[in-house]
Amino acid sequence: MSASVGIAETGPEQPKEFAFTAANLKKAKAIIAKYPDGRQQSAVMPLLDLAQRQSGNWLPRVAMDYVADMLAMPRIKAYEVATFYSMYNLKPVGKHFVQVCTTTPCWLVGSAGIIDACKKQLGIGLGETTPDGEFTLIEVECLGACVNAPMAQINDDYYEDLTPENTVALLQALADGKPVKTGSQTGRRGSQAKSGPTSLHAQAKAAGVEG
Repeated sequence: MSASVGIAETGPEQPKEFAFTAANLKKAKAIIAKYPDGRQQSAVMPLLDLAQRQSGNWLPRVAMDYVADMLAMPRIKAYEVATFYSMYNLKPVGKHFVQVCTTTPCWLVGSAGIIDACKKQLGIGLGETTPDGEFTLIEVECLGACVNAPMAQINDDYYEDLTPENTVALLQALADGKPVKTGSQTGRRGSQAKSGPTSLHAQAKAAGVEG
C-alpha cells in the first residue's frame, strides 16, 4: 500500500471522534480474543486495518487513539505502527486507490508506460487525487507479482500483465462502475510462463491450463 506520511495534528479532513460500528466492534472483539491473556496489544495491526476500512481507506488520528485505548496501550505505540507500515494511509485517498509497482522487474517490462497511461487517463500526477475523489495514484515498491509484471494494486485487488491500453480500459471501467477483471489482464493462469506450461504437462492438461 501507500508510503506512510506524518500524522496530521489538524486539518479539515481530520474527524474529531471515532468509534467502531456495532458490526466492526464485534469483529474487533473476535480479533482480540485470538491472542493470549496479556498479549492483546498484538491485535493492534488488524484493528488499525479494521479502523482504516471503516474510515474509507485511511486512518485518522482519532481512530488510532481509539484502537490504542481499546488495547490499553500507549497511543504513541499505535502511531509507531501506523507510521512504520505502508499499508496504513494517514491521509484520505480516493475510492479507487491505484498503486503501480515501479520496482525493477515491472520497470523492465514497461511500468513507466503504465504510470504515464494512468496520469493521462486520470489527469493527475503521482501522490494526487482526482477532484471527484474517485482515484488516487501512487507508485510503490515490489508487490510480489513479478512474473506477471507490469502490475498494479487497486484497493485490495491485483491487476497484472498490464499494458497502457488495457490500463486505460481498466480505469475507465472503474470510473463507469462496470465490473472489472482482477488478476492477469491477458488470461495468464497463475504465474505460468506466457508460452504456457514448461513442465508437468499432464498435470497442467488435467487442471485445464494447457490445451
